[in-house]
Amino acid sequence: MGRLYGKVPSTALAFYAHPDDADVSCGATMALWAARGARVDLVVCTKGEKGTIDPDQDISKLELERLEEVERSRLIVGVSNVVHLSIPDGCIENSTQFRAEIVRLIRQFKPEAVLCPDPTAVFFGSGYFNHRDHRELGWTVLDSVSPAASLPHYFPSEGPAHQVSTVLLSGSLEADAFVDVTGSIGKKLDAVQCHRSQIGEREEWMREVISSRARETGKAVGVGYAEAFRLLELGV
Repeated sequence: MGRLYGKVPSTALAFYAHPDDADVSCGATMALWAARGARVDLVVCTKGEKGTIDPDQDISKLELERLEEVERSRLIVGVSNVVHLSIPDGCIENSTQFRAEIVRLIRQFKPEAVLCPDPTAVFFGSGYFNHRDHRELGWTVLDSVSPAASLPHYFPSEGPAHQVSTVLLSGSLEADAFVDVTGSIGKKLDAVQCHRSQIGEREEWMREVISSRARETGKAVGVGYAEAFRLLELGV
């Protein structure tokens, strides 16, 4: 059993693979922090242009649509800045070049807290396993946070070293920290609904699925709604 995590960082930087991932994974936590005065920034790593089952879909058009969806959801959540790295969907690699880019962003934004996917979470029952982009991104961010971003001789051209204090890993199978999002779950639901290219006409179904999961998570720690994370506290 984990514990309620009530700390609000002064600055937070979220790294997610696809345009809707942050809202689905931790949108209520980001909205809560932003409402309480934190500066919350977001890095969307891929274009998300392959996120369709339609073989005739114009992927250039889908890419633009997803950019617009992120902008609409950003305003609801309260995200200050969105950085689009525009990697082709499905092509994230934990490479030296990509780590240098992530280190640059960490040193530029200087977050107290970083949010990203838990790369160790692979198999969710027998009907789903985690997207490769999520896993590769999670490892890349962890490798970039520590030791790379915090030590000056790693990627010295990417700016002065910065020590991240806290990493919150979403989608974890070993969650041990729970954020009470009872007051911000509505913003998460509205933000997720901005991603119409992904949910189509299933708006009400999606709202119910997300709210039910958050309600069940909250029940485990005695609050109305919660989001769960694996917590890493660094440099303490």
